[in-house]
Amino acid sequence: MNKSFFLLSFLMGAVVLSSNYLVQFPVNYYGFNEILTYGAFSYPVAFLITDLANRSFGNVIARKIVYLGFFLGVGFTVLFSTNFADYISIRIAIGSGIAFLVAQLLDVQIFDKLRKKKWFVAPLTSSIISSTVDTFLFFSISFYATGVPWVTLSVGDLTVKIIVALVMLVPFRLLLKSFKPI
Repeated sequence: MNKSFFLLSFLMGAVVLSSNYLVQFPVNYYGFNEILTYGAFSYPVAFLITDLANRSFGNVIARKIVYLGFFLGVGFTVLFSTNFADYISIRIAIGSGIAFLVAQLLDVQIFDKLRKKKWFVAPLTSSIISSTVDTFLFFSISFYATGVPWVTLSVGDLTVKIIVALVMLVPFRLLLKSFKPI
């Protein structure tokens, strides 16, 4: 479990760092630049990591992975991706940290309550609810009153996050064979 714990924590930090970087870039195809950023595609993997940890090791270890992933991800974001001369960049780091902690801890709690349902109920329900909370918190903290079209970006990002949450059920189911559920 030690090796898995550190691997999942490191992956969580990498997902947070990459998503915080990618959220700064709108998708400039098919008119999506006002409604979607590239961060929407990478961030839902964090819920996959949390749900695998929760299913395999329980909610206490899943919370520890969230906390370690938070410190790694936000720490890396502050060190490598935050331009302290840019107000929005600082807000992205703050918004990311708050949204990540609240949403991931909510995900752990919801998943744990639903763990005895069919295999897909807990990861899908917890990911959709937590993604909604995460998206609202992140975009409102990071971009409110900045001129960035944060409401439309948040709707576009949430739509992609929900689609990715559905797709993440495939690796979740496949990876369950590698991890033994508690």
